[in-house]
Amino acid sequence: MKKILYLLIIFLVGQTAFGASPKKSYVIGFYNLENLFDTYHDEGKNDYEYLPDGANNWTEVKYEKKLQNMASVIRAMRDDNNVYHAILGVSEIENRHVLDDLVNRPEIADANYQIVHYDGPDRRGVDVALFYRPDVFQLLESKSIPFDFNSNIDFGMTQEEKDDFRTRDILMVRGLLGGEMFAFLVAHLPSRVGGKSNDLRSRGGEIMYAEAMRLMDEYPGIKIVAMGDMNDNPTDDSMAIYMHGKEKIKDVGERDFFSPFLSMLKDGYGSLAYQGEWNIYDIILANHNLVNAPKGTLEITPIVKGKYYGRIFQKPFMTQQEGDYKGTPFRTYSGGAFIGGYSDHYPTYIVVSTK
Repeated sequence: MKKILYLLIIFLVGQTAFGASPKKSYVIGFYNLENLFDTYHDEGKNDYEYLPDGANNWTEVKYEKKLQNMASVIRAMRDDNNVYHAILGVSEIENRHVLDDLVNRPEIADANYQIVHYDGPDRRGVDVALFYRPDVFQLLESKSIPFDFNSNIDFGMTQEEKDDFRTRDILMVRGLLGGEMFAFLVAHLPSRVGGKSNDLRSRGGEIMYAEAMRLMDEYPGIKIVAMGDMNDNPTDDSMAIYMHGKEKIKDVGERDFFSPFLSMLKDGYGSLAYQGEWNIYDIILANHNLVNAPKGTLEITPIVKGKYYGRIFQKPFMTQQEGDYKGTPFRTYSGGAFIGGYSDHYPTYIVVSTK
């Protein structure tokens, strides 16, 4: 009997040691933090409304409340998924200081998030950044890609207007996720304010796509995730044409991207509401190598009832419960008054897992 039990133990140990590797699964997401400013002036930036004597009377108490709220959402996503995001892109952040303050909040300090951030040229001083968990992601390279007008798009702008234009850079981060080569592009494309902005966002999509193709040519097989507040829906030109975003995986060619939030938009979902209409500006796209991955490697997987490949994360505490904006994201300010909310955007994410 002892011999049989011994042989059974040896068999089970052998299965663990030499059998299939444990399944890997990682959450990759994006969150617009809606004006995460500190209370100090950054030289050369138009951040005056977010100072203690500014229009928003932005005090240390309000700043600490904002940090707590943002950390609480990130923690709530961790509790929902039983794991912190491996990668989390963020936008509307002022500087490295606010990022450090956020990742060190007690609600999420145990994630040990590391930061990739560059100061950009946006006149208000808001940038994009990326958080990553060093236990699962090895950083190899990063860079900040500036917006330019080197395009065949007719912007309808004078040279003086082009020279004066400032917007957020696009962040590129490359490294190893679960031992596989990945690149992440994080963007906050130009606002919809102004009649010429559609062409500017199309140019933003064109810049992102060109960088993605460069990476694919230089690193065959690389898996790429593009994410950001695109200020456009997945159906708009910047995403559908210039980023080659496809609704169905079967339609994703080798130089295309899968756009998982496109079908969700068509089904009435939204990450933000404007004038009573839901939109999904917080978009995540996956390249062909991630949606048609070799067996045993990481690929995008459905996460909502087996139907959708993306999730818009919303909880009652993140949602306005009364008033004219009931049912929409519970924001920081409303009508010029501080209401202590979270963000005017819901975060979005995808999951990648081994087959």
